[in-house]
Amino acid sequence: MCKHVLNAQVSIRAPCCKQWFDCAECHAETQDHRLAKTTEMAFACKKCKKAFRKDMVNYEESDEFCPHCDNHYVIDAKTPQAALGIEGEDARIDARLLKDDRIKQDPKRSLFGQDFSDRVG
Repeated sequence: MCKHVLNAQVSIRAPCCKQWFDCAECHAETQDHRLAKTTEMAFACKKCKKAFRKDMVNYEESDEFCPHCDNHYVIDAKTPQAALGIEGEDARIDARLLKDDRIKQDPKRSLFGQDFSDRVG
């Protein structure tokens, strides 16, 4: 499982050390040598678990699919992004964290628009 590319569809066999990696950054983190360049790449599809080779010199649009299961492995990579969110239960079970905009809210329950200067001190 690659921590750099969240939706990696294939593993790549490094021509220098003959080991399988999900991306070039995974190779750089674990190995002490640079990734060797080659025109023929060896891939292993993560959907059907079968290996195949592609010649990168004559690479066409039809080569973006696994020859065994037609998995489209050339897709935009999703990299991990930091995000803030509220952890809670499933909204279908417990909807207390959701606000329904169709219901008029009681203005007495709001902190905004009220003067609290006598309470602050």
